[in-house]
Amino acid sequence: MFSIFIVEDEKLAADNLKHLLAEIDSSYEVVGVADTVKKTVEFLQQKQPDLLLMDIHLADDISFKVFEQVEVKSPIIFTTAFDQYAIQAFKHNSIDYLLKPITKEDLSNALVKYRERSAPQQEQPWQKLLEYIQQPKAEYKKRFLVSTGSKIKTISIEEVAYFFAEGRYVTLFTHSGQKFLIDQTMESLHDSLDPEHFYRINRQFIVSIKSIQQMYAWSKSRLKLVLEPASPEEVIVSIDRSSDFKKWLNR
Repeated sequence: MFSIFIVEDEKLAADNLKHLLAEIDSSYEVVGVADTVKKTVEFLQQKQPDLLLMDIHLADDISFKVFEQVEVKSPIIFTTAFDQYAIQAFKHNSIDYLLKPITKEDLSNALVKYRERSAPQQEQPWQKLLEYIQQPKAEYKKRFLVSTGSKIKTISIEEVAYFFAEGRYVTLFTHSGQKFLIDQTMESLHDSLDPEHFYRINRQFIVSIKSIQQMYAWSKSRLKLVLEPASPEEVIVSIDRSSDFKKWLNR
């Protein structure tokens, strides 16, 4: 049996989730329902279920407040009517982000992801350790040399928000809103940046995780990002990279 705790302030929505779970697989057991942040925190302080189905707007606050009050070890499938919280959701043990009204197919696909992630790995710990030791340690770029008029200065990688390519020119944007032309191609940048912190979402943009403020569904398979500082053009994750981009956010 897989224990599931539902965090949802609309009774009809909570009942619908229970009904869908029973139809999908009888091995899923709903162990409780909470409609507020307070009740959710109280439950999680006593028990951590196998999985959480969590709405974002609750009766007393948004559910992200839960994470400020209790350590949540359970994986989460977010269920919400709002798409503007996706980027925050992916930072909190998120398996998937489902928009209401939730269908049986949507929930079933999300549960497949959960089962795949929770399945025991056959590889022995010593094998992973050996692979890690044998892997060459990559050296990623730590700073950039830029020109401002007649002056030359360095920009540390921590200051970089994103890179923008326009024709033959590549511009580095800092978190403070400064921008500098750099003598590198997007291809060479992609190879020299730490993939834990930077992702190339399309031909024109390589973004840092810290620069992403909001994320929206954009057409059927694409995503639109809002960056800080504001970008010179719309930032759309290309169709062929959307799936990998979501996995990158959810590391």
